[in-house]
Amino acid sequence: MAESLTRAEKARRTRLRMIDASGRLFIERGWAATTIDEIARAAEVGVQTVYFTFGNKRALLKEVLDTAVAGDADPVATLDRPWARELLAEPDPATQFRLQAAGACGILERAAPVLEVVRGAAAAEPELAELWQTNLRQRHTVQLHFAQALEAKAPGGLRDGHNAASAADIAMTLLGPETYALLVTDRHWTPERWQRWAADSLARQLLP
Repeated sequence: MAESLTRAEKARRTRLRMIDASGRLFIERGWAATTIDEIARAAEVGVQTVYFTFGNKRALLKEVLDTAVAGDADPVATLDRPWARELLAEPDPATQFRLQAAGACGILERAAPVLEVVRGAAAAEPELAELWQTNLRQRHTVQLHFAQALEAKAPGGLRDGHNAASAADIAMTLLGPETYALLVTDRHWTPERWQRWAADSLARQLLP
């Protein structure tokens, strides 16, 4: 049993090493310029190990993205993460927004560069266009769930007649990787400043 666990742990660490190496290369060089051979060398594994573990480069990029979004390799959905559960259980709408911005900031600090790789390559690569659209749908599902919880916490209704659907649209815009990259990467805001701005903007847009 101990030997089996050791093999499993070795395989897990090798997998994470390949994910880390490919993530660095995708961010530094872009999708097209990164090859499986380079990923294998950076991870110190054989090329066939990469193919055996992930199948192809697109599946590897998806794994990089999923790991960056989650912050780990555990198969736990965003809505089941402790920060999301705390947010949903929070009775005060303004506090929900602060938790929502904090959760988004934690994700985007890790995932924004990877999301930019996917978005940038999507125009020329149909398989990455599909991955980008899947990510958009997943983000919308999460924000809609949060917005539905928000609507239930605001018995007087949301500002300007917004409902859960339009509140989710606003949250996707304010908390999206494009907005984060513009302000943090391009305009050199700190993540903390972006987080405070995002929470305040959500409150100003959606609370009476």
